[in-house]
Amino acid sequence: MLKKIDLAEKFLKEHGGYFRCPKCHHQMSAVEKSLICKNNHRFDLAKKGTLYFLDHQIKTEYQKEMFVPRGKMIASGMYQPVINQISEWQKGDNILDVGCGEGSFLNQLSQLKEIPTKIGFDISKEGIYLATNQLIKAFWCVADLTNLPFSDDSFTTILNIFSPSQYSEFRRVLKKGGQVLKVVPQENYLKELREKVFPDGKPYSNQAVIERFKEEMSDVRQRRVTYEFDIPDKLQLDFLEMSPLEWQATAEIKAQLIANPLKKITIDVEILEGY
Repeated sequence: MLKKIDLAEKFLKEHGGYFRCPKCHHQMSAVEKSLICKNNHRFDLAKKGTLYFLDHQIKTEYQKEMFVPRGKMIASGMYQPVINQISEWQKGDNILDVGCGEGSFLNQLSQLKEIPTKIGFDISKEGIYLATNQLIKAFWCVADLTNLPFSDDSFTTILNIFSPSQYSEFRRVLKKGGQVLKVVPQENYLKELREKVFPDGKPYSNQAVIERFKEEMSDVRQRRVTYEFDIPDKLQLDFLEMSPLEWQATAEIKAQLIANPLKKITIDVEILEGY
């Protein structure tokens, strides 16, 4: 059985045309376990078969302590109706997962349909290292959303779940007729947790994000998906740890949530498709 770095080397040899140098924007070529451009900018595969495209490490709050429980919750089916809808709309033979984290969403989507070429990237090195443990054939890398290390006109689908967007870069790397599938939390998303963390009632809206998508993309369609999810008993604390909302909770509120974990949670999202 091939090691992860050998599988990644094979991927680069077969799909090196997907990549362009983030430093000089020239095409890159696969040379053994590296990508190299004509200006000799070189990016070497790590032992886990990942590529690191950043000039310097960027600090992020998203660490292993959040990605591991997030992966457990996604695997438990927390977002299955959302993934089902994405699967129904997704088309084409390749996909770029933007802000993929530990890769769980791309893994779940891959259980529903065959997408021959899959690339996921995130700014978090820890998230990408965890993604290499997913049991799917995909390539994982650390990259900057504002300077994608991918060639023009490369992808039929860009997947953008709960993560920022850079539409000029999206349009550049999309093939003609390619689609962006974006998932945005709606006003009742995780409302039970929000009510605990913000007992005074902090308003929550992503309408501006939805409107921006409509301005930037064409032929937009959208579908709101709302349902309650029963949190498995053994994952109730994982649910708390997976959410950035935990960072905003006081020590007292955290103690209350640990002592009396939430048993149900509302999923309320807008799924957007644009070209």
